[in-house]
Amino acid sequence: MSIVTKLHNGVLGIEIARSEKKNAMTAPMYSAIATALRTANADPSVRSVLISGQPGIFCSGNDVEDFLTNPPNVPSAPLFEFMQALSGCEKPVVAAVTGSAIGIGVTMLLHCDLVYVAEGSRFAMPFVALAIVPEFASSLLFPRLVGHVKAAEKLLLGDAFTAREAVELNLANAVLAEDKVLDHARQVAERFNSLPPDAVRETKKLMRGYDSVEVSNAIALEGRVLSERLDSQDAKEAFSAFLQTRKATRTV
Repeated sequence: MSIVTKLHNGVLGIEIARSEKKNAMTAPMYSAIATALRTANADPSVRSVLISGQPGIFCSGNDVEDFLTNPPNVPSAPLFEFMQALSGCEKPVVAAVTGSAIGIGVTMLLHCDLVYVAEGSRFAMPFVALAIVPEFASSLLFPRLVGHVKAAEKLLLGDAFTAREAVELNLANAVLAEDKVLDHARQVAERFNSLPPDAVRETKKLMRGYDSVEVSNAIALEGRVLSERLDSQDAKEAFSAFLQTRKATRTV
């Protein structure tokens, strides 16, 4: 299984477990996470959700071959199913990041409530370099979080950034030693066991609810533009070059 779920002490752990492919995401993996998140919402014994990867790798983005075989060109695509499930999760979501977080490995963190990252972790959103556009409402949320000029460095230029920068940009709560991140994130997630669940849920709804319509609209708009970009010659060449480990040839 590429997604491993386990409920322990009130925490539903969702582990991205495809280390042989650097935790690159496929359509079935998106569906599995979406199902787990819907289960968390419906199960009163789940007090929080913990998303993690493998040691030294969080998520390297989309699996390019699967992405091209199963393009997210309809609203019901597993990618968008996952986005709606995570952005609409009523339970607190904690993320533990070690190693690299690329593309959606970064943008999903915008929809987590608490994020802990390892020293040495690296983050990047190279959408434009692949001739596509940002997703998961990151074109809305990231500029709002860090300001337009900083967002332009990360979304337009695709500049990578460090764990320390992730904290400075308000994307993460704290940097810890790599071997401490998961345990610390789990301890934080377990704190919700001692808090009134209805108050937690309603507080999260208040915090997230004000922009929920904007987020849904941004996801839909980005999805339409993404679908258009995937049909472009630039994107086809960029993905082909990526798979062939060569430099892309630009049409202009």
